[in-house]
Amino acid sequence: MRGNTGMKQFLTLDDLVAEARAFCAQEHRYAELFGVTDGKAVGTFVEHRFRDRLDAAYTIVLGSSALGIDLPSVETDIKVTSARQPQSSCPFTSPRQKVYGLGYHLLLFVYDKQDSAQDGIARLGFVSCAFIDRTRTADYQMTRGLLEILDRDGNRDDIVAFLSDRNLPGDEIVHNTLADEIMASPPTQGYLTISNALQWRLQYGRIVGLTEAVSGIVKIT
Repeated sequence: MRGNTGMKQFLTLDDLVAEARAFCAQEHRYAELFGVTDGKAVGTFVEHRFRDRLDAAYTIVLGSSALGIDLPSVETDIKVTSARQPQSSCPFTSPRQKVYGLGYHLLLFVYDKQDSAQDGIARLGFVSCAFIDRTRTADYQMTRGLLEILDRDGNRDDIVAFLSDRNLPGDEIVHNTLADEIMASPPTQGYLTISNALQWRLQYGRIVGLTEAVSGIVKIT
């Protein structure tokens, strides 16, 4: 906590959401991004600006996008992606991530970038920003299908067949082990689309288009 010594307070998840809301409300004009078409470069630039904002005001542990999540002290990874194709990648750790979530929270910024040739400035506007609790970071269709099977009194064999039909990474032993876990501990409905690849490919269209209130998802903008 902030005291007489002027020490910075430790970042909390509530602080993170509040700072994201304030960040999105700012005007974002950057000459450095004029003409830049590499979405990854734009995302990294925006992410660093936001992280610098947090670092100036709070005591935080900064991670590395190459080594792990960005904000390990609040167990949150920052994702910045274009509104034209709101998606990103993340490390593949286990097939169960598609069923039970990534294991950490996500702070998602979805931007629209417009270049002004008149002044050589790129203007960024955030069309969507959301905090996604770790409990909601599983694959939407995977969890929905599993929950429907369980609601219809499905058994272990039904679950194993479903995992196989959906091409969940892993062999028969992996699928059987996961089926036992699903029977004992049903998953929570996820809201990401997670595509199989050497890295998971995360797609956020459902988050961007979300209109109803969902516990564990905070629509910031």
